[in-house]
Amino acid sequence: MRRGVPSPPPEVLRDDHRFAAWAADTAGRVLLDLRDSMPSGRELKDAGDLASHELLMELFARYAPEDAVLSEEEHRGTAGRHDRHTARRVWIIDPVDGTREYSEPPREDWAVHVALWQDGELAAGAVCQPALGRTFRTGTAPVLPEPTATRPRIAVSRSRPPAFVEGLAAGLDADLAPMGSAGVKVISVVRGITDAYVHAGGQYEWDSAAPVAVARSAGLFTSRIDGTPLAYNQPDVLLPDLLVCRPELAAPILDHLTTHPIDNEEKSS
Repeated sequence: MRRGVPSPPPEVLRDDHRFAAWAADTAGRVLLDLRDSMPSGRELKDAGDLASHELLMELFARYAPEDAVLSEEEHRGTAGRHDRHTARRVWIIDPVDGTREYSEPPREDWAVHVALWQDGELAAGAVCQPALGRTFRTGTAPVLPEPTATRPRIAVSRSRPPAFVEGLAAGLDADLAPMGSAGVKVISVVRGITDAYVHAGGQYEWDSAAPVAVARSAGLFTSRIDGTPLAYNQPDVLLPDLLVCRPELAAPILDHLTTHPIDNEEKSS
């Protein structure tokens, strides 16, 4: 193991939920240290992504050697040692979700994602928001707060909000809440900061696997934007759209999306 990386307590190795959280926390601490030692910008973005990925791969190789790993970095030639297509257990990770936000201190809206897919379903997951000092995980289900706003709040990209979301907000009489990182947006619904996150502009499995696992454990509704189930560890890792929301908002959001189809221009704007 690399110098300065702690070994997990025994109870962590006996529990997938705790292990996911510990791995995400450990990577988060490395990212914070790196952020404190480097100037902001592209160099920090690339260094953080690589350092977190290499650390997580090292942790899985040592403590989950029989499991496969699907990482954002897989498409850069650094896949795990096992074939995820035939493995029973696959860790789906995003070393830094929201690299742009990470490279812009002191922004807090970035995260580390660690999820476990097992036998066809998401079995565990953790989303660490290091700059916030919090990790949200399965196993101990987050308590979904009661809604406090008089109007629904929809999490949306701070830099490139898709055009269709403005129509959705108007149809639901909702407010938009800009923020970075897909994981942070999903967790904002878990925390009660927002009430829904709807995305249709193209994402990959690692962008949502861990946040969706945590959201489900909190009792939130999750699906594709046509209402079909989200599926992970697929041959094609593109997962272009998703909906995460409070259960009472699922029907009105899906109804709106059905009656107001989203075209390609709206998705990409």
